[in-house]
Amino acid sequence: MSWSTKDIPDLHGKVAVITGANGGLGLASAKALAGRGAHVVMAVRNEAKAADAHVEIMAAHPGAALEIVRLDLGSLASVATAAKQIAAAHDRIDILMCNAGVMALPAGTTVDGFDTQMGTNVLGHWALISHLLPVVVATPGARVVTLSSTAQHAGRPIDPADPHMRDGFDAWRMYGQTKLAMRHLAVGLQAQFDRAGVDAKALSAQPGLTNSDLQTTTQAHGSAGLLGALSEKLVKLTGMSTDRGALSQLRAAVDPAAPGGGFYGPLFVTNGPPVRKPLVRPGSAGAIETLWRVAESETGLRVDVSAAVRT
Repeated sequence: MSWSTKDIPDLHGKVAVITGANGGLGLASAKALAGRGAHVVMAVRNEAKAADAHVEIMAAHPGAALEIVRLDLGSLASVATAAKQIAAAHDRIDILMCNAGVMALPAGTTVDGFDTQMGTNVLGHWALISHLLPVVVATPGARVVTLSSTAQHAGRPIDPADPHMRDGFDAWRMYGQTKLAMRHLAVGLQAQFDRAGVDAKALSAQPGLTNSDLQTTTQAHGSAGLLGALSEKLVKLTGMSTDRGALSQLRAAVDPAAPGGGFYGPLFVTNGPPVRKPLVRPGSAGAIETLWRVAESETGLRVDVSAAVRT
């Protein structure tokens, strides 16, 4: 039986924090969760775009509970400020959806000196999880959902000697690396939840071929080459709508039967209903340990469930 937004349980009294909720998959996820009663914190960089998204969600669900918080994942200072604002306003976080991301951008750096993709897709979310982890572990049944991609299969574990790929940078290889890292992040976080006996789950999802603005943004930067041009054309011809593409991350976030550490994606890889997918490359303990070591070293922040429980 196909899973749809009709299968989302009642979420009144729940709080969902979604990065990049002002467009694409993030907006579709925010609309779906708000429609089932969740208070949705839209953590976004572009506040003008978020205002338009707010209007769209309210038009679909006039009783929706929404909140906009400015968050620039490319700035550790911005992440810290946003997390402080969220934690001050909420004593629970039932869903932390690490949705925002960039794809195959040219070599560049964030304000903290990280590669743009590594800093935005991985390290910014690592910092957000670190800051909000005490609230997450204090919330019964909380879930953390990270966004991967089919590009993870072309990715390689992070090289601790060159995490930002400054030697021989390739935009698509870096994207694959970040998407594999985001799945490793969920697997590693779930292992920590299990060891600490915390009633929380970490899962990952990939949206398949979805006609969001991700491909267009990539092409606008002129770094994706022939693969980027083909991707943009293909997604416009055969891609799913963002409402359908978001179903995998939504199922990971709310399906009562979803197992901790689980991975969700379209049935037919790039299209189809959201299903639990086998972990073809589950991730070695070494790769996950390296991710933890590199992320902690780069950001100065720990993702430590046991320590968060004691906070």
